Amino acid sequence: MSGPPHVIRGSVSLPEAELMWRFSRSSGPGGQHVNTSDSQVELRFDLARTEALPPVWKERALDRLASRLVGGVVTVRASEHRSQWRNRETASVRLAALLAEATAPPPRARRKTKIPRGINERRLREKKQRAQTKRGRTGHDW
Repeated sequence: MSGPPHVIRGSVSLPEAELMWRFSRSSGPGGQHVNTSDSQVELRFDLARTEALPPVWKERALDRLASRLVGGVVTVRASEHRSQWRNRETASVRLAALLAEATAPPPRARRKTKIPRGINERRLREKKQRAQTKRGRTGHDW
């Protein structure tokens, strides 16, 4: 596939040499044309053997994509367009996005915040007041 390399993040991009393409007949729209053209695209990337990703990213991706990997290879399919070229673009964008998400650093740990005592006291005071109001509405002999 010609065109710009698909950047994962920063200066890291998918090396064209490590991408394995496979084409097959696609189901879906296209009429009689579908029966003769191999427009479905399957893009495979050997995540376990690649040298394109920094070791930390690779470790993270292998861990997060473990359920999607078959022998260390991640596979992405695209068949929604009628043209093979557009399906190729869709597949490579999808793979780049998948790897970008899988290699992203874990989110920062949430720090607990202490509720100021004044706020808590006010809440309890208002609860008591409300309970008092409701208690005052019952139990009267008219």
